[in-house]
Amino acid sequence: MLKKASILSILLLLTLNTIWSQTTYLPLNTEDYHVLDRLETRSGRLSDSLFNSTRPQMRSRAVDFLEAQDSTNTGLSKTDHYNIDRMINESGEWAPGENGEKDAKHPWFHTFYKKQFDLFQVHTNNFFLVVNPVISAELYSERGNKAGTLYWSGRGFEARGWIAKRIGFYTYVTDNQERDVSFYHDWVFKHNAVPGADYYIGKGGTHYDYLLAAGYFDIAIIKDHLNATFGYDKNFIGDGINSMFLSDFSAGTPFLRLITRIWKLNYENLYTELTTQHGTASDQLMPHKYATMHHLSFNATRWLNLGVFESVVFGRQNQYELRYLNPVIFIASLEQSVGSPDKKHIGIDFKSIAAKHLQFYGQFLLDEFKSSEFFSNRGWWGNKWAAQLGGKYFDAFSVRNLDLQLELNVVRPYTYTHSDTVANYTNYNQPLANPLGADFIQVIGIAKYQPSNKLYLTVKGMYYVQGADTGNADYGSNIFASYTNRSMEYGVKLINGVKTNCALLNLEMSYELRPNFFIDLGATHRRYVYNDNQFPGATTTYVYGGFRLNISKRNIDFY
Repeated sequence: MLKKASILSILLLLTLNTIWSQTTYLPLNTEDYHVLDRLETRSGRLSDSLFNSTRPQMRSRAVDFLEAQDSTNTGLSKTDHYNIDRMINESGEWAPGENGEKDAKHPWFHTFYKKQFDLFQVHTNNFFLVVNPVISAELYSERGNKAGTLYWSGRGFEARGWIAKRIGFYTYVTDNQERDVSFYHDWVFKHNAVPGADYYIGKGGTHYDYLLAAGYFDIAIIKDHLNATFGYDKNFIGDGINSMFLSDFSAGTPFLRLITRIWKLNYENLYTELTTQHGTASDQLMPHKYATMHHLSFNATRWLNLGVFESVVFGRQNQYELRYLNPVIFIASLEQSVGSPDKKHIGIDFKSIAAKHLQFYGQFLLDEFKSSEFFSNRGWWGNKWAAQLGGKYFDAFSVRNLDLQLELNVVRPYTYTHSDTVANYTNYNQPLANPLGADFIQVIGIAKYQPSNKLYLTVKGMYYVQGADTGNADYGSNIFASYTNRSMEYGVKLINGVKTNCALLNLEMSYELRPNFFIDLGATHRRYVYNDNQFPGATTTYVYGGFRLNISKRNIDFY
């Protein structure tokens, strides 16, 4: 068995023989990923170095890609060139000469904000450091909510850099408080979890206080080809709004990630420690489980990318299973051969681009397969799978910087569940894939428009149908429940149980007053009902506004 301390020791030893090519990574959920995605499609060919389907993305590779697009892509708008310049400016340590950052016009006290994006920066031959504050404040007003002032607020800092051009590092810490709109609060109460966070303190049943922390070290084992990252953070695999493989919805986890890039191949190995489901969080050590994930991505042509995925989740007494450190994909076949009861998934995905404006993507995940039952059309409960199909239209209808996206997600009942409540596909009482869990059909549409350099307009619509459990019946939507308590063996429909319908519409405007300082205004309307009004539904309308510095937009319209 190999514990976390042993893995960290191996990484530290590896640094003794590494050469420069370490990096840091773009934070998840920023507009940077949309910019990279848009530019790749508008270029008319897939990048053999970017591989934007696995996130977070290396800053060094992003800067290289952006510089190439700035000089060769002739179909870009002025706003596109502004976005390219902005991203290179923010990650300027990876530009030629390590000097892509622009000087600020009015530094503070000749010490702070000497560069446009950075509060404080140190740059020598052997050391680079950037330190920035992280601040957010947002107020909500929900119609009919009598819980008092609704808000979200966070304060902290982030730092990134490199040491001797051998080790890249990043850290992020914020202290957060929130009192939320009703349906979000109901989700927290139901799951004993704040989405994206781990341990939290609930005050008065409506107010939550928690820390968000992330950090890692990155080294290059083989320059330009193999990077190892060890830390605590989130990961995402896919091209969609959600992912059937791995999303960034749940809390961060301790992880070891190996990324190998050779020729037209990108191969990611992810070894991570998860937290099993539990009751109301308390100030104590939570039981753990573990996961190994592999994703191999291949640019088959200049316009088509194909990928394969596998994962295994297993529960052990606070120790990692040595055989799951095997870096070769399809270890699920190996672990099945020794009779292991661990949770495994396999999947395939694709991305294609066309006409320099269109992108299509999809995922298919198989949880369990028995050919005689899969094709029998008898509705066997064990036909567990999840599928995604989506499309993006950049510069839609010839309108510059108007980008549309439409996504369909379908998950069969009992998918992501397991025979026990340990090895299911969850972490810290939160799904590892789609936030809805299982037993649903979901359609999401997003329109993004950037009419000027600093103004961002977004319209989001979502509709889903999901089966609901009634009483003690388990119809397959609750991925935290053991499937041994399922309500039926055959006759399981795509939507099982009592049907619920949810429709949501969100309008949002963001304006960047200064680098990474945004003002946000928005409104959301959500309607949730049961078929034939078998149970009370809920209609929610709220508006919100606030500001954020060095932090991505918060999304609570996931459910």
